[in-house]
Formats: sequence, structure tokens, C-alpha cells
Amino acid sequence: MKAVLLAAALSLAAFPAIADPAQNGPWLTALSLSGDAKPLAEHWDYVNPNAPKGGLVRLSALGGFDTFNPILPEGESAYGLGLVYETLMTGSMSDSNSSYPLIADAFAFPPDISSATFRINPKAKWQDGTPVTPADVKWSFEQEVKLNPNLQQYWQDVSKVDVTAPDQVTFFFSTKNNRELPIILGQVMVLPQHWWEGKDANGKQRDIGASTLEPPMGSGPYKMASFSAGSSITYQRDPGYWGASEPTQVGMNNFDTIRYEYFRDPDVAFEGFKGDQFDWWSENRAKRWATAYDFPAVQQGKVVKELYPQTYADAGVMVGFIPNLRLDKFKDVRVRKALNYAFDFESLNKTLFYGQYQRIDSYFYGTPLASSGLPQGAELADLEAVKDKVPPEVFTAPYTNPVAGDPQKLRANLRQALDLLTQAGYHLDGNRLVDAKGTQLSFEILLNGPTIEPVATAWQTNLTSIGIATTIRLVDSAEYINRMRSRDFEVTYNGWTQSLSPGNEQNFFFGSKAATDPGSSNYAGIADPGIDALINDVVFAKDRDALLAATHALDRVLLANAYIVPSYTNRDDRIAHWDRFGHPDNLPKYSIGFPDIWWYDEARAEKTGKAR
Repeated sequence: MKAVLLAAALSLAAFPAIADPAQNGPWLTALSLSGDAKPLAEHWDYVNPNAPKGGLVRLSALGGFDTFNPILPEGESAYGLGLVYETLMTGSMSDSNSSYPLIADAFAFPPDISSATFRINPKAKWQDGTPVTPADVKWSFEQEVKLNPNLQQYWQDVSKVDVTAPDQVTFFFSTKNNRELPIILGQVMVLPQHWWEGKDANGKQRDIGASTLEPPMGSGPYKMASFSAGSSITYQRDPGYWGASEPTQVGMNNFDTIRYEYFRDPDVAFEGFKGDQFDWWSENRAKRWATAYDFPAVQQGKVVKELYPQTYADAGVMVGFIPNLRLDKFKDVRVRKALNYAFDFESLNKTLFYGQYQRIDSYFYGTPLASSGLPQGAELADLEAVKDKVPPEVFTAPYTNPVAGDPQKLRANLRQALDLLTQAGYHLDGNRLVDAKGTQLSFEILLNGPTIEPVATAWQTNLTSIGIATTIRLVDSAEYINRMRSRDFEVTYNGWTQSLSPGNEQNFFFGSKAATDPGSSNYAGIADPGIDALINDVVFAKDRDALLAATHALDRVLLANAYIVPSYTNRDDRIAHWDRFGHPDNLPKYSIGFPDIWWYDEARAEKTGKAR
């Protein structure tokens, strides 16, 4: 997912070069696309290598689950499967562009990056004691690509995969010099072929292409101990975990037991947190953060309330109301722009959010990847290359959101919205905005639960005032997932997070091919040749400067096309937790690291009261 092309072939920050594999490139045991891969001799510098093992941590999850199959796009997959399954490589919480050994102990690629070879760690074992093999990796990749259209697109540049030595698997590429590919192939989830092709306890043949609630078997640090269908899952630390002493795993996986409790409603979940039904709560409502943390456990010091800025430090974000461009009513950019003029963020921030939020104005908000000012230099050159395929205003005016916050400014914005809608062929007929045939402009706003309902209601009021009819539809997570996959929505509230090194995933978010893929994150249905060309510039950027220029250009064009009514964000993670845990003094640069590097603190738990 992190795509920065390396400055020159093998000019990566990589070490050590151990030997020359068959495809004429050095074996690498660390790699960072940001150019500073730090050696990992014994453990991460943000863990406590002597962290105590033991105890229980209880986490919450919204919705339900109906499958333990980790690769199918259908259904609701269970939380915590990443505790059971592992990937070829793993990343650092202090370098989001990095790759370090996990199931593979090294990897390599030739100067033209036409392939990548991974060497399997001879210590790697499945939880039944069977060795992990290159054949497992080959089979896993092939099944994931066959059964999951999202992954098929993500790894679309892989032409084939072969076992090329008893301990090696090689991925061959259909393109050259896409230097992100070795990194993202390290993200392949490795599954046990022998288990999936075997029979369950009842003698029934397993099927990787079908949903299942049979507890999975993987290579990871935890086993699934028990579950109650749709309501809870308990994972138990595996004392025989093969990787416990590997440098990337030392000081990690400290809890003996991890349990997920499921809730259908976030308000009910918060009451469950207050009642000590689970330990950790990430707050997503400004009003609740400002007013609801006066319950006895907070007053007694048993619940700790903290802000963590590092959670989002390596991530850009764009979220908001997304119209479905597959529908004719939203194909005109003037209609889409008008919708933004009806959104009064400033009033919402005063009345609902206690001033805690900032308005988003970039698809890479909060990072150096966000566009600003007018294009120049390499960014301007990228835009000039697609000049006839992008909105002309990208060359003359930086993007800004409409600003309201008081009745006078809001009225001016609504007049501007009506001007745009008039240009698009609509007119007011009484209190109805209609087209030439007399059909009122109307749409449903699809929401995943009630959290955004007050925001949607405020927007709805402004839309009604200019004659647009809207309804707000709240659905549970299962229905929301199904409707999004079938593209059965008119406007929805959703978005994208971005790494500091964007690459192949931009096709999945905004590329034309993804517009017709029901499993993709191209929610809006964007199919634009100019954007496709700019995505290509991002993927094949020759160095960091070229990547920044290409990303700025892509951001600028996405904004100009008004594919979303941007909402808001808070760059601090608002966390409340029961005081039963310890953590290293120096947390990672880009993560809280919970629960991965935290541990159960017996003394704190005794004082707070042990979890039930």
C-alpha cells in the first residue's frame, strides 16, 4: 500500500546484503521506502523486551461476524484473525514505509524489479507443528487473488508465482520498475494449504472459497480458544509460537487472552465500557468526549482518559458524503459542487463538536502529500501532460471549501449552490428543485449506524431549503457492507485513509477499473482518464520528489471534480481505558501500539479491580 519508488535500483536503505539469490539481487533483511531502514538486531526500540506475559484484555467490536475465512470479500469477517494468521513480512510502527522479516527471513529482487523472491524462515511453523513452506505462500497468493477482487487488483502486476527453491518463492511481474511491489507482496497473508485442503473434525472437506465458522489454524501468536457466533471471540496466546524470539516479535503479544465483545449499537457499547464489560474505548464523538466522562470510574481514577497524536501521524484522511456517480443525477460536477455549498461545517463545529474538529480539504489531509497553493515545477508538468483531461481550475485556483458559520454566510453559500444547480438545468418550482421534466432532485443518505446522523440531519435541513429532497437511512454494519458492495446507494458517508507513500492502492480507490468492481473502495464510481494517468504517475514515480509532485497533482484533480462533500477530522486519537495495563516509556512514532506492545499490569489491575 505504500508506494514510493526507490531512488535507484538497490539504492534503498537496506541491510545486510547476505548472499546473491538466483535472480541476481542481494538478500535484504530490512527495507524502507523512506530511505532509512534501521537495523533490527534484537528487538524494536519501542518495545519492552522484558514485558510481563499474562492477563486478559477485552476489546469491543461493532456489528457481528459470520465467517472466519480471512480472504473472502463477502460476509462479516471476525475481528482478530490477524492474531492467528501472519504475513511474509511485517512493518515498523515507527516507519510506515518499512518491511522486516516475519514468515520470510529475507527477500530480494533484481535491478529492474521484474520479480521478487522471498526466503522462508526455516523456524516458521503452523500451529499443528507443520513447517510453513514456499508452496503455502504460492497457494495462498493464488487463492487470495482468485477469490478476492480487491486483492486481484492490488496485485494486478504479478504475472505468476513459482516455488523456485526448497525455501524460496518468487513473484514475477508484468511490469518493471514498480518498486513498491516487493514491499506490498510482503503483505501476502500466508495460509496453511494442507489444512484448508483437509477435512474438519466431522470429516467434511474444507473449502477456502466458502464462509466457515470453524476455528482457524494459522502460524500466528494466538489461537482461537472459543467464540459465541456473532457476539464474542476469545483468543489465547500460543505458548509454542514459533516466532516468539524473532526480533520483530520480542516484547510483543504480551496478553495471555484477548477477547472481543460485539455490540450492534455504539451507544450501547459505550454503556458497556462504562460498566466494565471491556477495557478500551476509542471515542469518535466530540460531544461525548467533552461531556460524558464524568462517571464514577473516571472520578475514581479507574478509567484513564488520554489523547494520542501519533495514531494518525502517518496517515492522510478524506471522509465525507460521497455521491454515487453511477447515477445520472450526480454526473454533472456542478450538482456535486452545489452539495458542498449546503454543508455548514463551521456551525456544526460550534454546536455539535465543541470546536474539536478541522475541515478536511485534501485527500491526503494532514500530510506533506496534500496539495496547496498553485501547481508549479514537476507537479505543474504532470498536470500539463493531462491538460485536456482535467478541470481547468486546477491551474488557476487552489481548492477551498465553502465557509459558513453564520446565517449571512450560509445564505450566500446556498445562493451559490442554486446558481450551480441552475447552470446544471434545475430550477425552483415552489419549494421543489426540479429538472426540465419536473422531477425533483432527491436522494437517500445511507449511514452505517447513528453516529453521523446529527451531521446528516443538519446538511439535510440546508438541502431542503434549496428544494432538494433527502431521506436519511440508518442500517447496521452487515446491511451497510452489502449495500456498498452492490453499489446500492445514492449518497453515503465514507472515505479513505492514505499512507505516507501512496501507490498501487490509488487504482483501487479512484481508478476506472475499480469503478465497476463491487469490492473496491472506488465508492463514488470514478472513471476518469485524467485521474488514471495521474495515478500512473504516482505508482511509477522515480523518487520521493516525483512522488510528492504526482500526489499533489492527483489530489488537486480529485478535489476539483467534487467527488465528495468533505467533512472533518481530529488528528488526536481520543482514548479512554480501564487502568489495568502498562506500556513502554517511548511509544512508537506512528502508533499507540495497543494491545500489541502493552501488557497486563498486576498492580494496576489489583487497584482498579480485575476484569471479569
